[in-house]
Amino acid sequence: MASESKNPIIQRPTSENNQISSKKNPINLFPKQPECSHVSCYCFGYPPQSMEKLATFSNECEENVYKLCQDVSSKHSSEIHKCFVVFVSNPSRTVPLWRQRAGKDEDKLVIWDYHVIFLYQPEPEKCLVYDLDSELPFPTYVHKYVTETFRTDHILKPDYFRYFRVIPASDFLKEFSSDRRHMKRPDGTWIKPPPNYPAIQTAANAHNLEDYIQMDSSKGPGQVLNLTQFVQRFYKPAT
Repeated sequence: MASESKNPIIQRPTSENNQISSKKNPINLFPKQPECSHVSCYCFGYPPQSMEKLATFSNECEENVYKLCQDVSSKHSSEIHKCFVVFVSNPSRTVPLWRQRAGKDEDKLVIWDYHVIFLYQPEPEKCLVYDLDSELPFPTYVHKYVTETFRTDHILKPDYFRYFRVIPASDFLKEFSSDRRHMKRPDGTWIKPPPNYPAIQTAANAHNLEDYIQMDSSKGPGQVLNLTQFVQRFYKPAT
């Protein structure tokens, strides 16, 4: 398994701590992780013994991230244009992520059908990742998060490559809707109990989750990036 120090995608600055401390600290957008709205039973995955034996599971982390967007919009409205929602998936719906709390092995590997994270970019060269399902600090700087959570596509078969649909948080709040149909069995019963708040709906659409999960760059909201493009977009080391 590739180690962080050998990651071919990201090279840390020579003095990461100096880079962070030399500039104004970003706004603390959220309280501590345990105090954030989190529907834990709607974010679950399968930690396989090997990449050859995969099972995919749905999650409901998009609703957790939607709540984060609402918090910023109501409490730090001047910062909402610096925030992004990122859906992580691929055509085969088999997305390996490390350092996830649902993971059972030493590396905390989980295979999601998709995952959703919140990004805050207060400055062009500074970006924070908020992942309510990660065991990493909340938040984590993007270069550390990518290195430990996505590692590199070079160790994966193409079916497991990760793709990223990046949507401005303000657009996500206005346009996203889900009636939670993907969390029901064919007979209409819930796979897991739903959150105790109403489903997210807009006047224009009752359910458009699939538009966000699919990774066809010619369709859906926002912009679709591969892992290298995602790093180039949000990680700009100091020169």
